[in-house]
Amino acid sequence: MTAVRRRWSRRATAAIPRPTRLPRGWLPLAGALAAVLCCCSLAAVTAVLGPLTPVADLDRAAALPVAGCAPEGGAPSTVQGPGRDGVPAAADPTAGFDAEQLGNAELIVRVGVEEGIPARGWVIAVATAMQESGLRNLPHLGDNNDHDSLGLFQQRPSQGWGTPEQLMDPVYATRAFYRRLVAVDGWESMPLWQAAQAVQRSAEPLAYARHEAAATALVAAIAAGNGWPGDVPVVLCPPSGPWTPPVTAPVVSGFRTAQRPGHDGVDLGAARGTPVVAASAGTVTVVRCNVVPAGYGCDRDGSPAVRGCGWYVDLAHPGAVTTRYCHFGSRPPVRVGQPVLAGQVIGQVGSSGNSSGPHLHFEVHVGGQPVDPVEFMRRHGAPLGGTAP
Repeated sequence: MTAVRRRWSRRATAAIPRPTRLPRGWLPLAGALAAVLCCCSLAAVTAVLGPLTPVADLDRAAALPVAGCAPEGGAPSTVQGPGRDGVPAAADPTAGFDAEQLGNAELIVRVGVEEGIPARGWVIAVATAMQESGLRNLPHLGDNNDHDSLGLFQQRPSQGWGTPEQLMDPVYATRAFYRRLVAVDGWESMPLWQAAQAVQRSAEPLAYARHEAAATALVAAIAAGNGWPGDVPVVLCPPSGPWTPPVTAPVVSGFRTAQRPGHDGVDLGAARGTPVVAASAGTVTVVRCNVVPAGYGCDRDGSPAVRGCGWYVDLAHPGAVTTRYCHFGSRPPVRVGQPVLAGQVIGQVGSSGNSSGPHLHFEVHVGGQPVDPVEFMRRHGAPLGGTAP
């Protein structure tokens, strides 16, 4: 396997000019660049983890700090997680990657430049390849193969991506990925995992999210080392501001209506399993199963006869603002005391607790008092979808 991987690595790097030699001291500069460019990235997880981390470790990934995005008014942070020789990962974005992986990452970026793909696409493509192949141009792996998947992006000949020979050409595979990405309406403003999933159709779509921080830092380093930005601007994170809707879904029940005067939030009619993201950067203060009767539990659908929020999460934000997210379908993958970023996945839509069907109940409290989430989010540049009936 090692010999095969090395052979394909030479093929990949031979297909494009070698990179400009990076000047001495480039690593701290690239890390700083990555921190600035990553600010306010949607769905960025807070880890720089090795490729092919199991999905079960997503909660561990989310618990680590990340380079870049900081709470509103704060300075970009630096990673104090995995690094090399004691250097924080934000200062050395290449830590943990070998020459083959780095060569393939640069190939992906260079093809994006040649094809005129916005820089956000480079990050999406590199993060996707991190998840699918660990940035290695994998041949058929026999019994260990995922169907007929091949190459950097594990594209399948049987699904119309190309012939096996074409998909083992990393330049062809990368161009094929970009062609399908730019055909997705609104891809540049989507969370990374959602854009990648629209192209890949993976059984584990949220797995792409854990690689966003590492991909952003690595792409920034590659861009800096090759003299980019230039004609292609490096804007690595979509402009989302400090607030973002927790789900994209219509409001199906409003705040303190005449029919429900005690309804201190709004209900967003998202489908079961839809990822729920933090509406803004903050700290997890509550992760709880809240149902009455207590023995009913939260790991199953509730009903109008059951009381409580089911599985829910509270987040504390700057300015004495708290947000609440209710009725998750399973235990949320975050823990009390954990910092989260705007757009970071904190759970999935379900129907636990006092619920007649899958939806997200979303509350905003300012100074301890509930306010209308629709009006609050509108004022903060992140309007909720639809209007209450």
